[in-house]
Amino acid sequence: MNEQDTSVPQSGAAEAAMAAPSARPSLWSELRDAVRGTGADYTKIPLRRAVFLLAVPMVLELVLESTFAVADIFFVGKLGPSAVATVGLTESYLFLLYSVAMGLSMAVTAVVARRIGEHKPDEAAVTAVQAILVALLASVPFAIAGIVYARELLQLMGADAWTLEHGVGYMQWMLGGNAVILLLFVINAIYRGAGDAAIAMRVLWVANGLNIVLDPILIFGLGPIPAMGVEGAAIATNIGRGAGVLMQLWVLFRGGRHIRVAASQLVLRGATMLNIVRTSLGGIGQMIVATTSWIFLLRILASLGSEAVAGATIAIRIMMFTLMPAWGMSNAAATLVGQNLGADEPGRAEASVWRIGWYNMAFTLAVSVMFFFFHDRIVALFTDEPAVIAIGGEWLRILSYSYFVYGWWMVSVQAFNGAGDTATPTWINVVFFWLIQIPLSYLLAIALDWQHSGVFWAVFVSETAVGLFTLWLFSRGRWKAAKV
Repeated sequence: MNEQDTSVPQSGAAEAAMAAPSARPSLWSELRDAVRGTGADYTKIPLRRAVFLLAVPMVLELVLESTFAVADIFFVGKLGPSAVATVGLTESYLFLLYSVAMGLSMAVTAVVARRIGEHKPDEAAVTAVQAILVALLASVPFAIAGIVYARELLQLMGADAWTLEHGVGYMQWMLGGNAVILLLFVINAIYRGAGDAAIAMRVLWVANGLNIVLDPILIFGLGPIPAMGVEGAAIATNIGRGAGVLMQLWVLFRGGRHIRVAASQLVLRGATMLNIVRTSLGGIGQMIVATTSWIFLLRILASLGSEAVAGATIAIRIMMFTLMPAWGMSNAAATLVGQNLGADEPGRAEASVWRIGWYNMAFTLAVSVMFFFFHDRIVALFTDEPAVIAIGGEWLRILSYSYFVYGWWMVSVQAFNGAGDTATPTWINVVFFWLIQIPLSYLLAIALDWQHSGVFWAVFVSETAVGLFTLWLFSRGRWKAAKV
């Protein structure tokens, strides 16, 4: 093997040597390696180091993603409750898109990680090309629906007069430009599955950093740039994410530490595409079940007024922000599970999940304390409407009672997904979201007249139960036999 060979076995041996007691790297050097990226073989280096090298960039990646979500709603919130409701109602449809994007991402991460664990980087690169083609095809129906039927879709969700006058353009931009969302998700999933988490992190830094800068400029105007209102937020999002996709493609063909696409691999491989689609169906299904449940909940809240929608929208953005570090660690679990199963190390795969689960629980416990004591103050950072603050703050307080369960839920679900068993979480979601959460929300909020509080308590009951059940099912270990 020559000095220019960057194959996994050599780099893995080097990392293993570095991990020896006589040459153990300092915390600073490990942090530097995590941010820069390494050629480590995550199936061979010490598990603690593998978790650290993968989790740090994944956490930083998703922290910035959630920072964008919070910044976006912060600026839009200055336009009033109806503007925030416009974002919330549009996102009820975007959640369907995110279901496809995340389902594809789960499949891509699982398949790429398995091929890398099997030391087949060429097959991983072929998978990457087919995943990009699938994402482009999936974007077409969403773009058509968003551009042509934006007003009708908003009316279907019970939008108020302000939203129907000022929010149509926002939906047209967000759904019409959905290809950049799908590609950003899927290509970063390629990097994460390959172990190039640092690249995925840098891409989102660029995409979301640009979006945060453009948001106030396009929403409120600056110099010769006219104020575009809520529509400006959508344009900023498309520009930022489009720049991120261009960066992703440039790096993918230039080559990361674990994966590179060559010109000869730019071909259509039907069998590989079908494998991605087949594996992604469970992931798409589990996300669609969860997000359609949210659409029903949002429709119930819309019947209670724009303040209820605005309060819930702000609360869910805050929730997303605080969960992103836990999602980042859970994504690291998916990569470690996939690669270690590919390397025929199921025990190491399981150990990585338990280790990350404890980290997640500690983090979410700390967040729950913050939610319990400062819920109203946190929501007040995004709006000065007393009714919106009260509604959003109430949800954060209710969440605080079992927030630690979310940490275990995420990591156990990602263990199933990383193994390629995306069907099991789907059926779990069907039971707990469709058969429990939606009926219970309607019963408490409408039939028993608990109003928005009924929705929040229904979410508390159903999501606490689904988290504990998923963790129990993971502990049984049948996911270790999944094939992709």
